[in-house]
Amino acid sequence: MENIRYYLFLLAAIIVAFLIIKKVTTCLVKSVVLIVLAVVLAAVYFLYLK
Repeated sequence: MENIRYYLFLLAAIIVAFLIIKKVTTCLVKSVVLIVLAVVLAAVYFLYLK
């Protein structure tokens, strides 16, 4: 049951990132957003799911 919350958090993070990337037009800002999202998802994985 606890893992379901983390999966929902990951799904919400992906949806929010997709919406942000869709509204952003420059390639540099898209790259920064993707890098930050990757770091956040990696931190969640290593701190909570592993």
